[in-house]
Amino acid sequence: MKFHGIYVPVITPFLPDYSVDETAHAAMLEHLIAAGVHGLAIGGTTGENYALTPKEQVRQFAFANEVIAGRVPWVAGVNNMRTEQTCEFAVSAREHGASALLLAVPPYSVPDQKELAAHALKVDQASGLPIMLYNFPGRSGAEMGHEFLERVGRSANFVAIKESAGEIGRVHMLAREFPHIQLSCGADDLALEFFAWGAQSWVCAAANFFARESIALYEACVVHGDFATGRRLMKAMMPVMTLLERSGKFIQCVKYGCELDGLPSGETVRLPLRPMKKELKRTLRDAIATARTTIHKITTCPNEKEGEA
Repeated sequence: MKFHGIYVPVITPFLPDYSVDETAHAAMLEHLIAAGVHGLAIGGTTGENYALTPKEQVRQFAFANEVIAGRVPWVAGVNNMRTEQTCEFAVSAREHGASALLLAVPPYSVPDQKELAAHALKVDQASGLPIMLYNFPGRSGAEMGHEFLERVGRSANFVAIKESAGEIGRVHMLAREFPHIQLSCGADDLALEFFAWGAQSWVCAAANFFARESIALYEACVVHGDFATGRRLMKAMMPVMTLLERSGKFIQCVKYGCELDGLPSGETVRLPLRPMKKELKRTLRDAIATARTTIHKITTCPNEKEGEA
């Protein structure tokens, strides 16, 4: 499987009583498909998978597949602390029509490289689906290092890696030493650097509300090879991406961005997270408005010089 374009890890909207709002979820899926994204990720961190029950997560796979109806590929986040549960999620994802899996390090256990490879290979054997690895040591506590990548790379199903460590050295290493594993951007504030190093896809949480802007950056850099325009677009997007990545309220910011666009995101987040403060809302709202004004100018007046954007 080849990953190209913008894949959106879709939020999970909740009603005020914290139950999943499937009507709103369907509306989000329809909105993203209409916006032209290239794929979706269901059951990811941005979807608050850690706060869903196993029954809810399996239901989400079935529901999303029904709504998407083959119009775009979708990737199933199957991560869990237990290898057995991860395998069960992987089998369920396959049965409900997933195109691929998104597989991270099981949190808290901090496996070594051999243990982590054994975990990933068990999931591979259980599902048989293409797998996009998900390296995010800041959340999982362990890194997908050289030994792990060499071991799992012997299976043709490990086709890509969503790199979210936020370290440009990792991007260099993956592009140079593991070219057979597709590099996918997993750090929204480093998208330009990922594209410069050959990434063809971006698993972009901000695209829940910033889809067209994210697509514009992807098309400038990857489709047209126009990194001059890419720099201008990324410069405009950086205040928004920085807020998301560094505010400590990532999911709340993404949901509020959707709310600002009139999308039925439901600002509610499940515990242990709490709603964001009014000051952060105001800062994010202003950053999004400014970015959109600048990006509109760039995309409608492409011949202006970089300093004039």
